[in-house]
Amino acid sequence: MITSTTGPQPADFADVRATNLAVVLRFVREHAPCSRADIASSTGLNKATVSSLIADLIDRRMVRETGLTENRVGRPATMLVLDGSSYVAIGVEINVDYVCAVATDLAGERLLTWRRSFSAGVPVNQGVAAVAAIIRRVVNRMIKQDRQVLGLTVALPALVDVAGTVRIAPNLGWHDADLAGDLAKALRDPGFTIQVDNDANLGALAEQRFGAHSGAGDLVYLTGEMGVGAGVILDGRLRRGGLGYSGEIGHVQLDADGPECRCGRRGCLEAMAGIGAVLRRRDPSPAEIEVEIEEVVRSARAGDEATLATLAAVGTHLGRGVSVIANLLNPEVVILGGYYVPLAPWLLPPVRAEVADRAIAPESGGCEVVASTLGYDAPALGGAAMVLDSVDSGRLPGGTS
Repeated sequence: MITSTTGPQPADFADVRATNLAVVLRFVREHAPCSRADIASSTGLNKATVSSLIADLIDRRMVRETGLTENRVGRPATMLVLDGSSYVAIGVEINVDYVCAVATDLAGERLLTWRRSFSAGVPVNQGVAAVAAIIRRVVNRMIKQDRQVLGLTVALPALVDVAGTVRIAPNLGWHDADLAGDLAKALRDPGFTIQVDNDANLGALAEQRFGAHSGAGDLVYLTGEMGVGAGVILDGRLRRGGLGYSGEIGHVQLDADGPECRCGRRGCLEAMAGIGAVLRRRDPSPAEIEVEIEEVVRSARAGDEATLATLAAVGTHLGRGVSVIANLLNPEVVILGGYYVPLAPWLLPPVRAEVADRAIAPESGGCEVVASTLGYDAPALGGAAMVLDSVDSGRLPGGTS
């Protein structure tokens, strides 16, 4: 008789322990300060197991004790919090005109935020060299603080497949690039994992973990750059699609007779509601975008009628795109990021009005539309969030098992 080995197999003890360590670590992150008894009663783990797991996490310098609290029923309890002093997660965003690097500790507190100029259109090898130089400086700074790098995630405006290959990055001019592998070589195999993902996906992760709507199970993050992409979180999980190409909301056609899009079609959301539609010149150089956005804000504040009319039209078109998202996915919140943030006072009213008019469900299905509170750093911060998510899922550094 042949015995099948394809069914469920007994879990390895080490796997079970790693899972339980992650459960306890997540609980401490979400409920600190808390006691061992709090953890046991909320997770269902017995007190002896919790004590063993906490000892392990203290040994790994991921959790620390903060002393006793008297404000409890029964005996005073020793309280626990995350210990962020030994580790760092790094996120990097490559954009058309800048590279942003963010480093956070285990609790998500920012340790460093750097922004450096970058030139789109350079070959991949030159881009990798420039980005690797910035990463190297960040890593060295963290090492001097006696911190271990937990991992690095790179965000960029691109189609990134499930294997992490950058298939198409039109604004950067890159195609079929093994960016993670190239960076690992440039950094001479740094000893930590390097991941690559779409900027909208990582913006969504940043919002879910650090933003004003942190913990939301269903949210969509819209990039507000020269392109418009969507990072989609449903039922608490980032959704990439079958090959990793989900979220290209910018190329939903709104008007077949509309302006030409960079993709060759006409009337795409990106062409009608991307930042290029806001600016006086539809194809500004990367270095000029922020300067022109600042000028638009000044004109809008001054009540310039032409500027206000442009923003109202862009907001209406953007609202049509958001209404598609509201009808299709029914998120709790759609968050406008990037360059949409400084323009939000003028964009949000027409966006919300359009969504209220076009959403099928009553009261837009409960979907809010808001501006990001994380600003331009969201994709890089999302890179750090992805590293921390991997720790939450059980990929813990150091210590004994």
